[in-house]
Amino acid sequence: MTETTDDAAPSPAADSWQKTACILCECNCGLEVQVTDGILSKIRGDKEHPGSQGYSCEKPLRLDRYQNGVHRLDTPLRRRPDGTYEEIDWDTALDEIAERLAAVKAEHGGERIFFYGGGGQGNHLGGAYGRGLFHAVGAKYMSNALAQEKTSEGFVDLQLYGSHTSGDFENSEVVVFVGKNPWQSHGMSRARPVLKEIARDPQRSIIVIDPRKSETAAMADHHLQIKPGTDAWCLAALDATLVQEKLIAEDWLSAHTVDVAEVLTLFRSIDIADYARRCGVPEDALRAAARRIGNAGSVATYEDLGVQQSPNSTVSAYLQKMLWILTGNFAKPGGMHIHSWMFPLAGKWFPLERDTTPRFETARRTTGLQAMRRGAGGLRWILSHLDGRGPLTALAERAATLAMKSSFDAVAVAVAGPIADRTSNSTQFGTTPVTGARILWGLIPCNSIADEILTDHPDRLRAMWIESSNPLHSLADSERFRRAMRSLDLTVVVDVALTETAREADYVLPASSQFEKYEASLFTLHFPHNSFQLRTPLMAPLPGTRPEPEIHAAIIDRLGVVDPDVVASLAATARVGRSAFALSLFSTVEQKPELAGLLPYLLYRTLGTTFEPGGEAKAMIWGFAQLACIAQPDSVSRAGFTARGAEQGEQLFDAIISRRQGVRFTDDNYEDAWRYIRHADRKIHTAIPELIEEIKLLDHVEPCYTSAEFPFILSAGERRSFTANVIIRDPDWRRRDREGSLRMCSHDADAMAVATGDLVSLTTETGTATAVVEVNDMMQPGHVSLPNGMGVSYPTDDGDVVVGVALNTLTSVRRRDKFFGNPWHKTLPVRIEPVAADGQGRLGNMT
Repeated sequence: MTETTDDAAPSPAADSWQKTACILCECNCGLEVQVTDGILSKIRGDKEHPGSQGYSCEKPLRLDRYQNGVHRLDTPLRRRPDGTYEEIDWDTALDEIAERLAAVKAEHGGERIFFYGGGGQGNHLGGAYGRGLFHAVGAKYMSNALAQEKTSEGFVDLQLYGSHTSGDFENSEVVVFVGKNPWQSHGMSRARPVLKEIARDPQRSIIVIDPRKSETAAMADHHLQIKPGTDAWCLAALDATLVQEKLIAEDWLSAHTVDVAEVLTLFRSIDIADYARRCGVPEDALRAAARRIGNAGSVATYEDLGVQQSPNSTVSAYLQKMLWILTGNFAKPGGMHIHSWMFPLAGKWFPLERDTTPRFETARRTTGLQAMRRGAGGLRWILSHLDGRGPLTALAERAATLAMKSSFDAVAVAVAGPIADRTSNSTQFGTTPVTGARILWGLIPCNSIADEILTDHPDRLRAMWIESSNPLHSLADSERFRRAMRSLDLTVVVDVALTETAREADYVLPASSQFEKYEASLFTLHFPHNSFQLRTPLMAPLPGTRPEPEIHAAIIDRLGVVDPDVVASLAATARVGRSAFALSLFSTVEQKPELAGLLPYLLYRTLGTTFEPGGEAKAMIWGFAQLACIAQPDSVSRAGFTARGAEQGEQLFDAIISRRQGVRFTDDNYEDAWRYIRHADRKIHTAIPELIEEIKLLDHVEPCYTSAEFPFILSAGERRSFTANVIIRDPDWRRRDREGSLRMCSHDADAMAVATGDLVSLTTETGTATAVVEVNDMMQPGHVSLPNGMGVSYPTDDGDVVVGVALNTLTSVRRRDKFFGNPWHKTLPVRIEPVAADGQGRLGNMT
């Protein structure tokens, strides 16, 4: 079918432009980079990228501050009893970690080993390989940042139609942003050009629900400036207006939804004027925005952290989606859509119904699966003894290709489903063993992690593997998380820097940077065209570092959980050809289903050996390509990959590894969005009983989150021009707002007799901090904000420097959503007091 080896790519000239992507938000805009002596010397948007098409914001232009600097680690570290660290070699580190993981598993069970992180915004390939280690130790519980941000919305998606939705904003007549400022946080392709186009068009409108007059709100036709934490009342009033003023798509709802009568009854009962009062928005303004939605030809909505980390986040997610469901804005240009995936970042892998059903499919599936189970061992033995050499090799590869053609379409879904489910772990729901917190997509709520550790419960977590994440800094109540880490039997951190989390770990393993290895993002969130990019290394890894897939594989080798003969025979089979390998691999997993969760490891140690040194991680991309084609073959075919069966996956894989700018891997028609609905009836199930009951309770709540002790509301984590995630630790990367100022309106500043540049102290129920003031009337009275990404340590000649406020020294795990534990970071009660003029004066650089 295809060649199984790749020659190493020649080193590019110093003045040549190399393809890569931004790693600072989920858009992952395509970039072109010039590398000079290991420095990212020039950076620009890549016009050939199928998604961003040359667009980028200002943030990635300073990515060298991530790639290079004194923060980089280049040797494994082991914690001493006094809390300091000593350098150790890789073999010692891997041997000791494997031994201690095995000991925890033997004494307490593998389910007591917890995994956190594994990806961030741009390095999902390492996280995908990490699932192999997860299953190798018998782990059950994991989490990442999604579980303090997106699980409320994810639960609502799951109940309504089963998967994630995205908006066709470029074609929408009306766009609605709830707790979202895409001018700064992006989250949609070409955010700023799209916003400008909508704002300039008198036939289109932007509606923003936000307590702050953000950059996007300033462009909006309708800015519903709610009181902080009252999103649910505002959204419910909008839905009620649509229903009570008969602005809903009644015929469409009858045809495409289930149980909508109960929902309509709920919204008819809402007192719109009273809800307008509670959220602080004039009733006329609410009704005008609702009418604009109800009369529009197309509507798309987007919610983000402003509402997802505020009270009633799960209820608000439901109410937000009702805006486009009640008006019939699904599966149409400018509306909302369920989209394809390269591989689901969260949620269950889902094969679509095919346009045509193969002949005799059931009989062929039964026969094919039986043959795979019975013949796996013999097949591996025969193919492995060819070992990629001799005249029989080509013949064997052709025979394997024919065998795959004859049976693959019939058995593919049955074989791939268990592999995908085990790899993703997203079929696990239920509750946690200690606190009973709800699990979604296999993810423990972030606000429950410390509670699952700091207890004498016999089923408490005992060890933690943390990768490409900094939860001690990014999760609520940093001090409590620190205590939790130190109480565990073993903690391992894999990262490029000695982060706040790494400073509490037993072992720290230095990872190669995202520009020194093959990497990818699984944020394939677009419709009707979806794209994926495999990023190639821009330079050799920093000496002493290793890519995460190699670290995982080395630990699994030492654990001895996979028969070496199986690995050796599959590796030899891979040298025969990828058809032979696919047939042998799938047959082996069908015969030995316990290997399904270890597929990332098997791919790395077998197919990975056929690529150039350093290219082993491409093996997982081959797996993703096959799974994407099995799940949505017709959509992939419309994107130009017209082969069928396993050959389609090979065709897509070859394109991914050769087109460095990225590949459009699916093309859908707007009506295809119905095919992605997971319910068997392909309808939207509008009534979620527990949320309907919760919405009824809004009548009995007068929202107020302040007190005499804490009279202000702090939104902790505002996205600004030079804040992103915390992978850039160097404070000098920020060209503006270096100190991460506390924004407050002039009314509050005058009342406190402070001005821009003055210092104030902030006190919450959890902690205290000092910040520099910026007087800015985008804030309303009583509402202040601090940016995200601040308060991390950075080494200098004069010792570590910390710039700005580490927000989670102020937050609490107790203030959280009742359903999935999302923290209320954007609605945090706080007391603010001027710092006395005692010689500190005003601030130039706060450290």
